[in-house]
Amino acid sequence: MRRELRIFFTAVMFLTRLPVPRTTDHSPDYLRQAPRYFPVVGWIVGGLCSIAFWLFSRLISIDIGIAASMITGLLTTGCFHEDGFADVCDGMGGGWTKEKILLIMKDSRIGAYGAIGLIAILATKFLLLKELRYIVPAVLTAHTVSRLMPVLVMKFGVYASDPDQSKARGLVGKAMTPTSLVVAIALSLIPFLLLPPHFPLVILPALAMTIGMYRWFRKWIGGYTGDCLGAIQQVTEITVYLGCILLWRYL
Repeated sequence: MRRELRIFFTAVMFLTRLPVPRTTDHSPDYLRQAPRYFPVVGWIVGGLCSIAFWLFSRLISIDIGIAASMITGLLTTGCFHEDGFADVCDGMGGGWTKEKILLIMKDSRIGAYGAIGLIAILATKFLLLKELRYIVPAVLTAHTVSRLMPVLVMKFGVYASDPDQSKARGLVGKAMTPTSLVVAIALSLIPFLLLPPHFPLVILPALAMTIGMYRWFRKWIGGYTGDCLGAIQQVTEITVYLGCILLWRYL
């Protein structure tokens, strides 16, 4: 149990800015096993976002509640995934070869493509949340499922750059065991208990989007990078919101 807790806190430390015990570090051994708890981190982030929405929507308005929810997510993760999405926008928008794209993506500065991409995805997220009938369970589900999708890419995909140059060398490759993958998938399904029984269908468009994005990355840079995983999380999060809206309206 103590070992599992340390693995869990490693996942929390890697994906968020939340405080963890001092004994938690970036040990490659624990980091390699941490992805099975990425969906649980989604519970935590989604839960904090939901609390912010519930509080501010009752004190002020629905719009302010949604804004508070989004800001809470950004502060909790330190814009971890949004930064990856912006880097992908800059790299894919400004580069025409694998080497150029990877070079741009490694640049910490944000360019026009990245800025426009962030504005677009944050605005889309806000508008989709406004259309949701039940925001809290949808937010919990979206944050959880969208953190499973990068885990699937890490398990089955190919890393595009030099693994030794990665900030998270323990996560690179196919080191995740089948048992860990099953655990991650099972944990990602728990928020669906708060939704109608047919809502697990939203996994299908999220999975299709993940496969499509990975194929696109594979075509241009030969696989995925950490920034690509962040982009996949952001895009599949809004895909889940869109799927929830369509299911509420038409099924």
